[in-house]
Amino acid sequence: MGESNYQDALWGVVGASRGDRVRYDIPAVLLPEPENPFDSNAIKVLIAGNLVGYLSRKDAVAYGPGLVRLMSESANGLVALDATIVGGGQRPDGLGLLGVFLDHDPADFGIKPEREVDAAGFRTGLSEAVAMDLEDDGYDLSWYRELSDNDITAIKKLRSMLETDPDPIDRHYMMCELEQRLYKSRDAFASALDEFDAICRQHDAEMVTIRPALFEKFGRIPLIDTYRQAAVRCQKAKDWAAMREWAERGISVYGEHAARPEAVEDLHKRLGYASAKIEAASKPKPPKPARAVVISTTTAPGSGEIESLVCVQCGATFERVRTRGRKPHACPTCRGV
Repeated sequence: MGESNYQDALWGVVGASRGDRVRYDIPAVLLPEPENPFDSNAIKVLIAGNLVGYLSRKDAVAYGPGLVRLMSESANGLVALDATIVGGGQRPDGLGLLGVFLDHDPADFGIKPEREVDAAGFRTGLSEAVAMDLEDDGYDLSWYRELSDNDITAIKKLRSMLETDPDPIDRHYMMCELEQRLYKSRDAFASALDEFDAICRQHDAEMVTIRPALFEKFGRIPLIDTYRQAAVRCQKAKDWAAMREWAERGISVYGEHAARPEAVEDLHKRLGYASAKIEAASKPKPPKPARAVVISTTTAPGSGEIESLVCVQCGATFERVRTRGRKPHACPTCRGV
């Protein structure tokens, strides 16, 4: 949606400090801008009266007629959508950018998925995208058929392609494949998991353009295993805050349009688990119950070792034959023996 040039406006809307993680729900208004000197089809996005970006040129052409129709049918002449501002946080390469997800049904604008897909068998959308490849000049998945079975070779090839391919659908599936190959190679070279983490972060950062492209292609958001796998990585490392963040990001990306509801349910469970761990860590641990203190040990003929202990309740000294296991907290009198 082109939010990179409008970061000041977005941070002003959410009212957070730069570097904070953000997930902020707020309505957004779409408004045609025919007087735009660069694109007469331009559609700007306004939040709280602030310009926060424009639809892509391709989306502006597709959504324009439907937007004009909806505006004519609206009581106040405006078309508002549910929006979520997400992003921010500290990343290895600097502060994370904010992006805007517009939650809507393209059918309301007269836009239909390019091809109906079988909901029951639809998962990542890769096989469907490959099947549509020849019909769509916008992307080219021929690389997938030609990718080497050797993970190291494939990783190098995928990195090379990502340096030059601008198409969001191509990039999405390239990063999905790269994530899988890197994770499989975690025992093959030392930096594989660090590189896996980095490509997951890059993949997430590009969802601002990838998600709309997937939704336009399929009419729903296919399974994106990036979020589950990244959350699992953080869970194994007991990094509960990062685990919670990945689960929240995945839930936000899917929105109400997940092709596989069970993927969202899984992320909600992981979110709950991470949140419970964080909450538990914030609470002071209950003190361990006091135990009787051994003050001396002697050896009695025929009885074994005799130990003298101090009762934690009355402070009296008492003796007992030393045995394995836990020591009593209290003397026989306090225990009523």
